[in-house]
Amino acid sequence: MNRVVITGMGAITPLGNTVDEFWSGLKAGKNGIGPITKFDASETGISVAGETKDFDPTLYMKRKIAKRMDEFSQYGVAAAVQAVETSGIDLEKTDMDRFGVIVGSGIGGLNAMQEQIIKMHDKGPQRVAPFFVPMAIGNMVAGNISIAIGTKGINTSIVTACASGNNAIGEAYRNIKHGYSDIILAGGAEGTINEIGISGFAALTALSTSTNPDRASIPFDKERNGFVMGEGAAVLMLEDLDHALERGASILGEIVGYGATGDGYHMTAPTPDGSGAGKAMIQAMEEAQIKPEDVGYINAHGTSTPANDAAETMAIKYALGDEAAKKTAVSSTKSMTGHLLGAAGAIEAVACIKALEEGFIPPTIGLSVEDEACDLDYVPNTGREAAMMYALNNSLGFGGHNAVTCFKKWEGK
Repeated sequence: MNRVVITGMGAITPLGNTVDEFWSGLKAGKNGIGPITKFDASETGISVAGETKDFDPTLYMKRKIAKRMDEFSQYGVAAAVQAVETSGIDLEKTDMDRFGVIVGSGIGGLNAMQEQIIKMHDKGPQRVAPFFVPMAIGNMVAGNISIAIGTKGINTSIVTACASGNNAIGEAYRNIKHGYSDIILAGGAEGTINEIGISGFAALTALSTSTNPDRASIPFDKERNGFVMGEGAAVLMLEDLDHALERGASILGEIVGYGATGDGYHMTAPTPDGSGAGKAMIQAMEEAQIKPEDVGYINAHGTSTPANDAAETMAIKYALGDEAAKKTAVSSTKSMTGHLLGAAGAIEAVACIKALEEGFIPPTIGLSVEDEACDLDYVPNTGREAAMMYALNNSLGFGGHNAVTCFKKWEGK
């Protein structure tokens, strides 16, 4: 079995358009959520979102190519280009047949879908744009990354709603671990802050109706009333350890475990006892060959919905046991970014790797009213320094999809 390390990362987020900007924002407890500016949301009943700021796709691709991509693909390609650049790899000396892409999206090209369906309705089917299909279909973020980088290995997308990005990282890890690939760009991308995206989730009563950005995404707070939509992407460059060492790569961290389970329970609600997510956490720890007390940090799914946060608290206790759970730092960085749906697990993997690398746990901001159903250490409002060796990254998706990855601090071979 091969060991799998992270040698590059890229991120486009509501807190900034690089990994450094994103991580600096998390450390500082900065809120990336604000009033919706992408469209007039006044009739939706929703006021705030975690929008990207000043994103320029032409920094990463030609303008003509960018115009043939939906926003989610632009975000994904940008994050992948960053990951490749930060890895320091020489593509001309790389076996591209063993270099793959596994990047998913929960929804895909929702902007293209909305725009072209309206155009067809208003102006007739002959007016539908020629690039509608490749802009809309969810696999094209992986396809566009592969084209941009020139990879020829596995090229696939995973769609598991809000677990997509984390499932993609986990499946890429297993692919390299078992020797099928040397390198895989893995992660998630999403761009759904538009009329149908906000209206659809609002109709589910899943979104926070708060007009105050500081009291909207408040995971584990008793007054939480729904999640806040976010957008962006993150991509990790996962690499076989021997391959990375041979080329003299700078190693950022190691991935050592992955768990994936199904709740088999409800379309949108998690199992109340947390067993589905709990079993995925147990699987990740077992593959990593660690005990609950070895886990220094858990980046919670922590969406700020009443059902999710209570169930995830139960899941952490289910997996770690009450005693270890109480001693483990847990935070939800969605308090600062909102919920990036299929990209959430990917930007949160970046947060875990940086937390281990720097020995710093990002906070759950906005947590001010304690909830008896959420009684763990959620690192409220201010981050803290802590020596950690292992971190778990939890992602839970509509449909009962549970994905958990386990990262280890890199200390050399």
